[in-house]
Amino acid sequence: MDFIFSFIAIIILSPVFLIVCILVRIKLGSPVLFKQNRPGLNGKIFTMYKFRTMTDERNENGELLPDSVRLTEFGKLLRSTSLDELPELFNILKGDMSIIGPRPLLVQYLPLYNEHQKRRHEVRPGLSGWAQVNGRNAISWEDKFDLDVKYVDNISFILDLKIIMLTIKKVFAREGISSDSAVTMEPFNGTKKEGIKL
Repeated sequence: MDFIFSFIAIIILSPVFLIVCILVRIKLGSPVLFKQNRPGLNGKIFTMYKFRTMTDERNENGELLPDSVRLTEFGKLLRSTSLDELPELFNILKGDMSIIGPRPLLVQYLPLYNEHQKRRHEVRPGLSGWAQVNGRNAISWEDKFDLDVKYVDNISFILDLKIIMLTIKKVFAREGISSDSAVTMEPFNGTKKEGIKL
């Protein structure tokens, strides 16, 4: 079903892909796509695709400027409408991702997870997930991981349909895009033992 739905979505949304590609090329330059390694099912690394939302501005030492500086108004629009996520449909088509599942996070977070949090990799990562429709970037990492594991323990076709409907609602409402203190989400630095929720 992931393959069929992603294939149909790519065909139907092809005009949107083309328009966004052109706009990203004009406003942010080349490359149009942002590629980054992410951990998938059982922690297996794959290359995830997204539309670029940031510039490549650097300081005098050649280091990238903070996200808050590089994220343009156009980039914010892409993120708030989730249009930057569209290329992930090709990841679903390839079998790296599912339509619904825990969001694929950064590879450098892998050694920071406790045993409870590692369970989020027992299923394929998704375009949207239970944590995304229950706060997205506006909730803490620990709450997000708890929701991911709750999804793993209760995965079902009905739950996936519920998440899809809630995702559509959230996209139109543009809720939970940023945390309270960052333009996206603060880096995950590990969980203190007393803060673990089992």
